[in-house]
Amino acid sequence: MARNRHGDQLRRRIAVEAARLITESGLRDFHAAKRKAAQRLGIGDDAALPSNREIDAALREHQALFQPDHAGLVTELRRNAADAMRFFARFQPRLVGAVLDGSADAHSAVCLHLFAETTIDVSVFLMEQGIDFSETSRSLRYGHDDRREAAVVRFAADGQPFDLTVLAVDDLRRPPLDRVSEKPMQRIDRAALLELLERSE
Repeated sequence: MARNRHGDQLRRRIAVEAARLITESGLRDFHAAKRKAAQRLGIGDDAALPSNREIDAALREHQALFQPDHAGLVTELRRNAADAMRFFARFQPRLVGAVLDGSADAHSAVCLHLFAETTIDVSVFLMEQGIDFSETSRSLRYGHDDRREAAVVRFAADGQPFDLTVLAVDDLRRPPLDRVSEKPMQRIDRAALLELLERSE
C-alpha cells in the first residue's frame, strides 16, 4: 500500500510540474511535457509517469489557481476562432483542442479541422488571400492500430497563431481519437461555438 502511495505521489509531482511547463512555455505535447518534468525532478522511473488525463487535470488546477483571468482569455480565443471559422467557411471548419475544452493559455493556437478534397485547396485559398503560412503534418489516431498522417497548415494573424489540420471530406463524420480521453475527439461547428460564447458571456 505504501509503495502505491509513493507511486501516486511521484505521478502527482510530475503532473504538477508538467502543468507548469505547459503553462509557462507553451509546450502542448503532453508526452514531451511529462518526460521533461520527470527529468527536472530527477525521476527516472517510467512507471511513475502520469497519464495524459492526470496532466490535463493538473493543468486545469494550475490555471484555476494562478490565472484569475483565464476565463476571459478563453473567451477571447473562442471569438478569434469564430472569426476564423467564418473566414474558412467553404472548408466546413470545426473547432478542436484547448480553445474548445477550455484549457487554452496565452501560448495556445486556435486549432481547426478543415475538410477539403486536397490540402492544396487550402494552401491556394490562403495564397489568394495573401496570407503567409507554413506546412507540416501530424499523426492522428482513429483506432488502436489505425494511425494516419494529416497535413497541417499554420499561420498567425494579429499575433494569434492558428493551426489547421486538413482532412478529407469523408472524415467530417469520423473524428480522430482525443489524446486525453482516447475517445472520438470533441469538435464543434461555428453555430455551436457561437452558442457556447453566448452562454459564457
